[in-house]
Amino acid sequence: MGGRLLSIGECMVELSQAGEGLLRRGFAGDTFNTAWYARACLPAEWSVDYFTALGDDPLSSEMLAMMKDAGIGTGFIRRIEKGTPGLYLITLKNGERTFSYWRDTAAAKKLADDADRLRSAIEAADVVYFSGITLGILAPEAVETLLAELRRAKASGKQVAFDPNIRPRLWPDKEYMLETIEAGARAANLVLPSFDDETTHFGDAAVGDTVARYHALGVRNVAVKNGEEGITLSFGGATGHVPAVRTAQLVDTTSAGDSFNGAFLSRLVRGATPAEAAAYGAAVASVVIGHHGALISPALLPG
Repeated sequence: MGGRLLSIGECMVELSQAGEGLLRRGFAGDTFNTAWYARACLPAEWSVDYFTALGDDPLSSEMLAMMKDAGIGTGFIRRIEKGTPGLYLITLKNGERTFSYWRDTAAAKKLADDADRLRSAIEAADVVYFSGITLGILAPEAVETLLAELRRAKASGKQVAFDPNIRPRLWPDKEYMLETIEAGARAANLVLPSFDDETTHFGDAAVGDTVARYHALGVRNVAVKNGEEGITLSFGGATGHVPAVRTAQLVDTTSAGDSFNGAFLSRLVRGATPAEAAAYGAAVASVVIGHHGALISPALLPG
């Protein structure tokens, strides 16, 4: 039996070093990466759609074509006249990656401006996924439009999954950032936080503190990612731990959490136990971080 997963957020133009002063162009973004890996890991009877806003420029058209080629639905994506996608540049120095962003005028910042289109996309889905970056790029009134629809979806019985993915540079101040992240969690019934973000920004001393805080916000199910320490699960009152999977050679941690989320959801929505889904997500992430770039060929992923 199939279903439909909808991921909501921003896909950007990615520029990475290609040697000899040259740059390689690609397309990536946290919620799109999750959609990519969910599509790669789900059977054909499941549909995966992406919801965002793009411009009418050639780069936006190329991005849409890439999504379609990957089997990701684009029917709800809004095209904005004279709009463009955001862009980021990856810089390497002594093996460390830093990022420079140009997204102030990105069309994706208007993804929730068409409330009817947003509602239609969410109503057509069985599972909805979004992140703190999705919320961070939006104006406050657009945040509330999106969260209202997500709360509606949660109340109707849909699976609503949220990765807080806390990125301070997107937010005007820390207080608004943390309040909005908590509002995002309240709109979800599954939260997929990374412990390093939670301890840095919420001050959690232990993974158990993160679990308890999200349960106190009304989140039924929590899966905390903690790098080499593995994944802590708290689902329906039952807790557990799944170890990380070691990679033979760490090459690039970009999209480690995004790929875990996509693979985890791909198993969970088809009836796997949380532990089974987390073990598969960890296996997929271990392969992804052994290769360059956010998106790797589905042929490289474990079955």
